[in-house]
Amino acid sequence: MNEKGFTLIEMLIVLLIISVLLIITIPNLTENTNSIRAKGCEALALTAEAQVEAYYIEHDNLPTSLEVLVDENYLKQTKCPNGEELGYTAETGKVEIP
Repeated sequence: MNEKGFTLIEMLIVLLIISVLLIITIPNLTENTNSIRAKGCEALALTAEAQVEAYYIEHDNLPTSLEVLVDENYLKQTKCPNGEELGYTAETGKVEIP
């Protein structure tokens, strides 16, 4: 009788290959967490700078703080993915990365 399907050995080999791939990829993902968070902070700072410009165009003056942008729905947050707050200079309208 010729039944089609996987044998136990074939299934064990497939599980072994999947396990090896997971063992290789998971440490690489955890090592890159800090760089991913840093890139997220840079992206948030660029977004905040763009929203400062949008606020300036609509109100003809710079916001006094980033909280003003949050209150008026220009930004959703001013906290980076690593938990630090963005810095802001009201005189120049520049947003600083912590």
